[in-house]
Amino acid sequence: PELSEEPPAEMVKMTKSKTFQAYLPNCHRTYSCIHCRAHLANHDELISKATQFFFMQSFQGSQGRAYLFNSVVNVGCGPAEERVLLTGLHAVADIYCENCKTTLGWKYEHAFESSQKYKEGKFIIELAHMIKDNGWE
Repeated sequence: PELSEEPPAEMVKMTKSKTFQAYLPNCHRTYSCIHCRAHLANHDELISKATQFFFMQSFQGSQGRAYLFNSVVNVGCGPAEERVLLTGLHAVADIYCENCKTTLGWKYEHAFESSQKYKEGKFIIELAHMIKDNGWE
């Protein structure tokens, strides 16, 4: 029997593979979503432990320890809302992985206390939702 090169139209299924919006360079240590491996942040964007020590706090998410980043990639941002956190009242917006839609942490939109202003515009990602990739020894 002769084989057709194209299946009938009713059998054609279009699939779209998901790709990340941004890939971080392979030469840098990165953090990725533990659920889908989408890149989230470059290690250079992690607020240093010295900064955390200076402000006398470590970061805590709803599911345990968290890291504070200057910038992140491949995340969406929900609406801002006021929340009372361990360090006082803040306006924060939940952030989620653009690829798998898992809530990862939040973005600090506004800090009401002057000692917390350094957090504005920065991102919290909980360790429970990320994995280290590229160049970690």
